[in-house]
Amino acid sequence: MSKIAHIYYKHCNGIYYCPSSAHSAPFILSSYRRFQMMRFSVEEINNSTKLLPNVSLGYEIFDHCTDFVSFPGPLNLISDNGFMRPLEEPHNLSKVIAVVGTYTSPQARAVAPLFMMNLIPMVSYGASSSIFSRKQTFPSFLRTVHPNEEVIKGIVSIVKRFNWKWVAFLYVNNDYGTDGLDLFLKAINETDICLAYSKGLDQDTDYSLMFRQIDAKNINIIIVFAPEWTVEELMESVKRQNVTNKVWIATDTWSLNKKIIDQIQGSKNIGTVLGVAQPKMSIPGFSEFIHSFKAKNHCENAEQQKFCNQVCNCSSLTAEEIIDADPSFSFPVYSAVYSIAHALHNMLQCGADGCKDSITVYPHMVLTELRKTNFTLLNQTIQFDENGDPMFGSHSVVFWGPSGDVQEVGYYTCHPSFHFFINDTKIQWHTSAQVPTSVCSEECKIGYKKTQLGIHKCCFSCTICPRGTYINSTDNPSKCITCKDTEWSEEGSTSCSLRVVEYTPFTDIWAIGIMVGAFILVFISLALSVLFALNYDTPVVKSAGGPMCFLILGCLSLSSLSVFFYFGKPTDAFCILRYLPFFLFFTICLACFVVRAFLIVCIFKTATKFPVLYSWWMKYHGQWMFIAVVFVTQAIFLLINFTYAPPRPNIDMSWNSRKIILYCETDFKAASASLVLPLSLCALCFVFSYMGKDLPKNYNEAKAITFCLLLLMLTWIIFATGRILYHGKHIQPLQSLAVLSSLYCFLLWYFFPKCYIVIFQSHKNTQQYFHGLIQSYTKSINQEMSRVNIR
Repeated sequence: MSKIAHIYYKHCNGIYYCPSSAHSAPFILSSYRRFQMMRFSVEEINNSTKLLPNVSLGYEIFDHCTDFVSFPGPLNLISDNGFMRPLEEPHNLSKVIAVVGTYTSPQARAVAPLFMMNLIPMVSYGASSSIFSRKQTFPSFLRTVHPNEEVIKGIVSIVKRFNWKWVAFLYVNNDYGTDGLDLFLKAINETDICLAYSKGLDQDTDYSLMFRQIDAKNINIIIVFAPEWTVEELMESVKRQNVTNKVWIATDTWSLNKKIIDQIQGSKNIGTVLGVAQPKMSIPGFSEFIHSFKAKNHCENAEQQKFCNQVCNCSSLTAEEIIDADPSFSFPVYSAVYSIAHALHNMLQCGADGCKDSITVYPHMVLTELRKTNFTLLNQTIQFDENGDPMFGSHSVVFWGPSGDVQEVGYYTCHPSFHFFINDTKIQWHTSAQVPTSVCSEECKIGYKKTQLGIHKCCFSCTICPRGTYINSTDNPSKCITCKDTEWSEEGSTSCSLRVVEYTPFTDIWAIGIMVGAFILVFISLALSVLFALNYDTPVVKSAGGPMCFLILGCLSLSSLSVFFYFGKPTDAFCILRYLPFFLFFTICLACFVVRAFLIVCIFKTATKFPVLYSWWMKYHGQWMFIAVVFVTQAIFLLINFTYAPPRPNIDMSWNSRKIILYCETDFKAASASLVLPLSLCALCFVFSYMGKDLPKNYNEAKAITFCLLLLMLTWIIFATGRILYHGKHIQPLQSLAVLSSLYCFLLWYFFPKCYIVIFQSHKNTQQYFHGLIQSYTKSINQEMSRVNIR
């Protein structure tokens, strides 16, 4: 015995038939094709011996022309003898076990709550809005069409593939269109794509104003997210407004629609049309079914006008016209019917011998089986995810050729992961071989940052990144990143380079030369010490200072130790040893010269005037006491300085942007005391030596000391000038050279003249010679005094 299970097919916008002739609507051929696909699917299943072998599917088809004439049909189907009992157990519900449809999202959303109450499965083949994935709102809703999110993924991939960044988004002004807009905005949020213009399309749209606004914004890419009947009206306006040279991106609702293709063929250079589409699938037996159906000549007389509960006005169509109509959503219709049939097959425990008659079928039981759907249909594995969305199928990327043919130029899949491919060599752009562009602002040159203008990130000005910064266009194209302290960059750089760390190594030619000079100074000092020791009792040696000469020569040698620590990489110890030997021992040298200058002046000019002071000075060795006090004082100053603010290694990065100069930093405020003392000694020494400028020639060390001090001042003035003008690595050798020059000033100009007398003019190195000079000096002084008295 055969059972009959009823399926309700709710065909929205089916547009060629309504419950009464008073409510007619425009005829849409593609919808009529889907209606025939529904009938074909049911009849194919009923003729099958493998699927539901002894069960026949019955169906009722209702066209959703308008809401107020469509609701009585669904209400009658879910009512029990004309009454609605949503809170009672479903014992005597209607014979409908599932619903196929509707086509559009707004109409599906309108009637879906009626079926959700009793968990009647509603399998849609066209309602793609993302809201239907919410199972808490639509628990018994499933669909065989891909949701809008997957369509938007394909559109965004096309836009990204051709580097279009300035696009318009036209959408039908209903739930379906606004959902597409929301998904598009979400998809481009983390990309370089900007939505320059968006507009909801309805019967009140001012297309002329809309296209003027699009042209004013210089938008060349227009995405149209709308059903075919809305796009037909849009394209009529495109022809009237003479909109040209645009790239149009179509959704799967109209990308294969031949009527729209034919509509724009007459337009002059409308541009290029790309789109995402459902793959064209040949369904075996459908063409034969249509030919057989048309051969029966239904609806040819008034008596047979009512057919399938509709008013029929489609007898003029040929079979070829129906078959060649837009095939979009045909496979979703086919697979929706088969999904319900397989759910029934499993629930009725059908086998080779038939299905069990004892099982009572309720809609919620069918829903449970639908959720577990897993079968193969035309090489597609039909499955639903936890949201009732399909886990099968793919999308094609299509191009409308100049001759009106639709060419497949790519594809993409979303299951199990997203994969996109497009062969752009097949696309014939309206701009010849060049890919059209659509940007608000041209891309910045390398090394320039973007400064956003207005609300759109695609509109910007370009500013070159200054020195010491770089731009990383991948991570943040709107910010010039400052290089690290150890790096440098030129203007307009995309990366930083490491600075060269510079200091004067021991192997540097300057370093070698200066260190050799220091060794020579020590050798000369040692040689002079030997010479003076051998001639210790001679007048020249005694006039030079006698035992003090050895102290001076020793301190000059020890001061030269500082020179060696100006080379190599600066360390704490090196920085201290650069200054400690020089400041300590050179101060002692200065103290010795102060004593020498004072003693010369004292002997020849103040001894007779202040005999007590002179005798006290000589008795208590005032010169050695003075030197000792200076030594102890300077040692204390240096100890305090190096304890609380010692010289430390530092880096100079301001002199040269490409280099890091290593040097020793000195706190001059903390070191002021240890600097003031030698400066004071220099001044005092200069005063005393100047006072003795007219003393006897062989006793006139004062002139030599004065000359040495002048050379000393000149040396450090030259160094200070160089230090102000130059901060490179050679400033360290320059300072060490200044130190060495200071030592050579006294070694050469104070000691060498005396060495010359000792070695080459021994006749001047006698007591008689020196006494003669003194007597001559005394006589000249007396004569001067006599002249003064006579006057």
